[in-house]
Amino acid sequence: MRSLNTDAERTEAAALVQDRQHWLTRRGMPVPAGTDVTALFRESQATAAGLFEDEILLACMILERDPDLGWGDGLCLFLGHVHTLPGRSDDMVRLVTLWASDYAARLELPLVRTEILAPLHSGLIDDFLKRITDMGWDVSGFGAGQTGERVARLELNAEHRPGLSVLVGCSLRDSRSAADKRSVV
Repeated sequence: MRSLNTDAERTEAAALVQDRQHWLTRRGMPVPAGTDVTALFRESQATAAGLFEDEILLACMILERDPDLGWGDGLCLFLGHVHTLPGRSDDMVRLVTLWASDYAARLELPLVRTEILAPLHSGLIDDFLKRITDMGWDVSGFGAGQTGERVARLELNAEHRPGLSVLVGCSLRDSRSAADKRSVV
């Protein structure tokens, strides 16, 4: 897992998002209607991260430390606009889940939160929610998400996972300030 810093990496992430959204649309799954997610990944001020294997981008997301979500209590690492390479979703979601739980623990945050689009009466979303709760995520409710659309609100406990670097390396820098780092013993 690493930051998407270059224009080329951000363009690759935008292309992955676009491919994933087309893949979802062909299968009758929801995609954000009111937000240009590809543009978010092209913006250099967004903290975008990507999961790579052999220099191939497998997943991308926007990371936020303790955002004002309007739901959930306490500090968290928020994974926004998580997209995976079409056809490899469950494997990538498992790796992102393990990594996010460990990364939040290293940042001394108790939780990871995210949102997934969840329109009413969607059996496909129910199947995905079942798979993701089997991975350790808890559904903390439904409501308007960051883009105003109906979402399932998900939480995952932070947990140090020694040895995870064998599966998922991480070159993201700790986003705490120098003063915060000194205060941690």
